[in-house]
Amino acid sequence: MVKFLSRLPMWVLYAVSGFLYLLAYYVVRHRHRVIEDQIAQVFPQASAGERTTIHKNFLKNFCDVLVEVLKSASMGAAELGAHVHLVNLPVVRGHLDSGRSVMLVTSHLCNWEWLLQGIAVQLGFPIDAAYKPLHDQWAERLMLGIRSRFGARLVPAKELLGDILKRRAVVRAVAMNADQAPVSTDKRYWTQFLGQDTAFYMGAEQIARATRLPMIYVVMRRTRRGYYEVEFQRLWDGRESVPPNGITERYARACEIDVLKSPADWLWSYRRWRLKKTLYGID
Repeated sequence: MVKFLSRLPMWVLYAVSGFLYLLAYYVVRHRHRVIEDQIAQVFPQASAGERTTIHKNFLKNFCDVLVEVLKSASMGAAELGAHVHLVNLPVVRGHLDSGRSVMLVTSHLCNWEWLLQGIAVQLGFPIDAAYKPLHDQWAERLMLGIRSRFGARLVPAKELLGDILKRRAVVRAVAMNADQAPVSTDKRYWTQFLGQDTAFYMGAEQIARATRLPMIYVVMRRTRRGYYEVEFQRLWDGRESVPPNGITERYARACEIDVLKSPADWLWSYRRWRLKKTLYGID
């Protein structure tokens, strides 16, 4: 059924997306309070109308992402590459061509599923992506199949460091989505992000330091409906002396800039600030 639906023309799938948006906003009220409250937290000076516009545009974009992910179940490499344009790939390829693996860190901005697949198609080197296994076995098989169609290798996040060390001879990119709340670990770094006390995973920085992998921030931008460009930005070269948590801080600042540039493309339905910082910053 998924394969059949994915072969529908894009205009049909976007019509479905429009229906899903109406259902999500006006009928089901999909995570309405979470989205509404978080947008209000980040944009307290915005009018109610401006915040509602961000809310609605986010849901429209999110529904587009859902049908785009469905479409990727049958897209060819050339078609996907036409939709995801990598604007400065040499930033990454320079390290890989010299025999050094790299770590790519990104966020839930735009279509993060196409981002992984688009890089896998065009990178020219293996890419291993950390992921959190899903509880539903059918959904797990489906998403692993879609995400790995173009050669990406999925590694459970808890096994990532061991996997990197075990396969250290393989020159590759290691990818992580680093903007989720670290609720399942005691190791977290607190900083101001979008005006809020925010906890970040320390894992990406710790793994990069332990393995001396250069860390590169990856941002995806929507150029028009269904088309994206991807830019790579150096965060750490693998050798520079940086204070503890300094690399994570650089990531937070880069991510913050891009969310503020295009707030409707960020994943507002995810409860980002479920963790609250204590008085002394100790959990």
